[in-house]
Amino acid sequence: MRKRLLNIKLVLLVLGFVAQPLFAQQKLAQTGFQFLSVSGDARAVAMAEAFTTIEGQSGSLFYNPALMARTEKMIDAQFNLTEWIADIKHNSGSFSYNIKDGSWGIVGLSFQSVDYGEIIGTRRVKVSVDERGYIETGNLSPAAYMFGLGYAYSLTDRFAVGAQIKTVRQDLGDSWIPSDPKETEPDSVVLEQTDNKISELAVDFGTIYRTGFKSLSFGMSVRNYSRELKYVREGFQLPLTFQVGISMDVFDFLNRENSDHALLVAVDAAHPRSYPEYINVGAEYKFLNSFALRMGYKSNQDEYGFSTGVGFEIMGAGIDFAYTPFFDDSPFDDVTRISMHFDF
Repeated sequence: MRKRLLNIKLVLLVLGFVAQPLFAQQKLAQTGFQFLSVSGDARAVAMAEAFTTIEGQSGSLFYNPALMARTEKMIDAQFNLTEWIADIKHNSGSFSYNIKDGSWGIVGLSFQSVDYGEIIGTRRVKVSVDERGYIETGNLSPAAYMFGLGYAYSLTDRFAVGAQIKTVRQDLGDSWIPSDPKETEPDSVVLEQTDNKISELAVDFGTIYRTGFKSLSFGMSVRNYSRELKYVREGFQLPLTFQVGISMDVFDFLNRENSDHALLVAVDAAHPRSYPEYINVGAEYKFLNSFALRMGYKSNQDEYGFSTGVGFEIMGAGIDFAYTPFFDDSPFDDVTRISMHFDF
């Protein structure tokens, strides 16, 4: 037992030292690959993504890989569909396999894909070539992808760790840029073609700790840790995020004779590289472990704050819906998400 406690302390100490310098030179609103910050899980989104300590499904790979260690079924799979802003299609999914009832841990796979639709390409030319100062070069089809491999393991019945390594790729098509960025005269600019495709490896990792006091749990995660990337001349980082959270079924305080009802409340504090810090608060009411009502709130947001959703589950299969209304002065339409999952 002492050896296990020592291992837990060492893991927490290492994570603390790792997370501290990650944001030492923070540049707000200067990250790329923002599709990695778009959540597809309808259950998580309905709870405002206060999901750092919500255990039990392969979709945990997108929030805190350590949570996957609490997956009870041998197989768990999930698929998410999101009609994102500006008609962008954002899809994601996950899969986990329980090795020898968890005694060897849980291994999982995840993916994300983004279809930005078609964009008309243009190239700057001399006005002697075209009076508009540009010509059309055909349609572009920007896209982005992520594929991840994760592993989670319970060090004790209360403490678990997990990590995911993933490859991320973004294809923005070809473009023509000035060979001399200091040249400003339109007729003197010399253009060169560049290929805007980047692939890179990134890492997520996290921990989850059950306190032993009723269902109270603490957790932390670091997502999208990677080296600096560059398009042509300008360098940028992935949307690195450090998040800590707490959750509990508040009905545990009631002297109930059965567990037909549950009210899970979760609170997360997030420190992203891209934006100022914010707080996520989410709640989920469940009846007979089959029907769920959810609501959440994200603080310090420019476009939206509240979210809501419902979920249905029977015989290991379930479907979840989430609705995120944008503020009245936002130029974007409201967003809906659908998630389907099964386990056995």
